[in-house]
Amino acid sequence: MIYQTFAELYDELFDPAMYDQWLDFVAQRVDPKDGDLLDLACGSGRLGVLLAQKGYQVSGLDLSEEMLTLAAKHAAEAEVTMPLMAGDMLDLSMIGTYQTVTCFADSFCYLPDLGAVTQAFHQVQQHLAVGGKFLFDVITPHQTDDVYPGYMYNYVDDERAFIWTSYGIEDEPHAAEHDLTFFTQNEETGDYRKVTELHHERTYDLVDYRQALTQAGLTVQRVSADFGNAEVAPDTTRWFFEVTREA
Repeated sequence: MIYQTFAELYDELFDPAMYDQWLDFVAQRVDPKDGDLLDLACGSGRLGVLLAQKGYQVSGLDLSEEMLTLAAKHAAEAEVTMPLMAGDMLDLSMIGTYQTVTCFADSFCYLPDLGAVTQAFHQVQQHLAVGGKFLFDVITPHQTDDVYPGYMYNYVDDERAFIWTSYGIEDEPHAAEHDLTFFTQNEETGDYRKVTELHHERTYDLVDYRQALTQAGLTVQRVSADFGNAEVAPDTTRWFFEVTREA
């Protein structure tokens, strides 16, 4: 499957330092003894494995079966227990309650509109224990409006090439599209196979996120930048939310 190939390539090329930073963000705010943790939109499970290695009772949920296959592989290689579930963050009715829910890599920005984001927050609230913590990040309007338009990243080694080009969207506020193209070499023939993906992201003003969380019955404790190490500024590219369920 094309997406399986893409998932494997994306997993290999993703900056591993970010997983360590997300791990630190969680570890500074949640004790492993606090209870079960759900990593929402867990992807290939890299963060979940790191959390499990630190003693967290972590489960992962993702929409992509291909990503979950990679997550199971990484968990087995690390010899950690990490239950995995296929599911949509817009309907979490099949899962239980967790003391902590995390969702990183701007996963909420891949939802189609603010209504869907609010619905996802409602789903989190319904499966977050009273007193529990909800930690997540999203890209900022500065990222979509000023950084992404015209952005390009190229990677080449002996067996593959990767081209990432981002575009702004004129008629959609705070939105961007990412054209991702991989070229992988067939070891036997030497020919290259082209794999492409078009990703759409949209974010919203900070006040919109705060309102959506409030509508979902959640309480914002802090919004920060730089993985919780800095205050929000006009040039912040990613917001980090610390949210609780009070009742």
